[in-house]
Amino acid sequence: MQKAFFNKKLVIILITLIISFLLIAFSISVRNNKNTPSFIQSFGNESAGLVDRAVSFPAAGISSIGKAFTGLMNAYQENELLKTKIDNLASTKVENQTLKSENKQLKKQLKLDKSLTDYTKISAYVLTRTPSSWQNQIVISQGSNSGVTKNSAVLSDEGLIGRVTEVNKTNSKVELITTQNDSSNRFAVQVTSSSGSVINGLITGTSGSYLVMGQITSSDKIKKGTTVMTSGLGGTTPQGLYVGTVIKVSTSGDSSNEKVYIKPAADMNNINIVTVAKRTD
Repeated sequence: MQKAFFNKKLVIILITLIISFLLIAFSISVRNNKNTPSFIQSFGNESAGLVDRAVSFPAAGISSIGKAFTGLMNAYQENELLKTKIDNLASTKVENQTLKSENKQLKKQLKLDKSLTDYTKISAYVLTRTPSSWQNQIVISQGSNSGVTKNSAVLSDEGLIGRVTEVNKTNSKVELITTQNDSSNRFAVQVTSSSGSVINGLITGTSGSYLVMGQITSSDKIKKGTTVMTSGLGGTTPQGLYVGTVIKVSTSGDSSNEKVYIKPAADMNNINIVTVAKRTD
C-alpha cells in the first residue's frame, strides 16, 4: 500500500516537472515569435513567471534556512565561548582571593620575623672582671646614656655570652650565660632536627663547661654538631643569635625529660670587646 502511494507521488512530481519545462519552452517560443498574439505572449510570460516562482521559492527557502542555521551555530559557539570566559573569570576571582589572603598572612609573618630579628648594636669593652666572679659576671663600658637597657642580650665576636642585669649611666653589669644564677642564663633557644623541623627549648643551667637545654618541645632526633640559636621567644632577646653547637643528647623516652648539651660558641675566658643587642620594638 505504501509502495503504491510512493509511486503515485513520484509520477505526479514527474508530470509537474514536465509541464513546467513545457510551459517555460512555450513561453520562450511565444515571446520570440513576433506574430504571436499579445494575449498569448502575456499568458506565456505569466506561466514562465509562475514556474520561476515555483522553482525559486524552495531555493530561497533553503537558502534562508541555511543562513538561519549558520547564525544559530555562530550564536551557540559564541555562547559557549562566553560561558568559558565566565568560568575562567570565577576561577580567577577565587584564585585572587586566595592569593590576597596568603599575601596578608605573609605580610604579618614578615612583620613578626622583622620584630624578632631586628636589634640595635651597642659596642662596649670590658671594664672589670674579678676572679671571684670570673664565670658569672663582667662590667662593660656602656650604660643608659648609650641606650643600654636591662635584660638585653650581650655577644662577643663569636656568639652569645650573657645578658645585662644592671644598668648605670656609664656602665652595665652583665651576667654570663655560664653563670650559676639560673634566672640569668635562661635563654629561649632552638635547633633544627634531623627531619628539618624546628625544636624549641630553654637553657636551664650548666654542666661543667657546657650549657644544658631543657623543656624541649619535640621528640624528633637532634644530631650532634647541630647549631643552636636564640629563638626570639624570650621577650627581650632577638632571634638568630648564635649560642653554640650540640655536643650530646640525653634521652629518656620523653621529650620533656630530654637534655641537650651545648658547647658555647664564645670563649668565656677571653672576652674583651662586646656588643649589646638591644631588640627593636
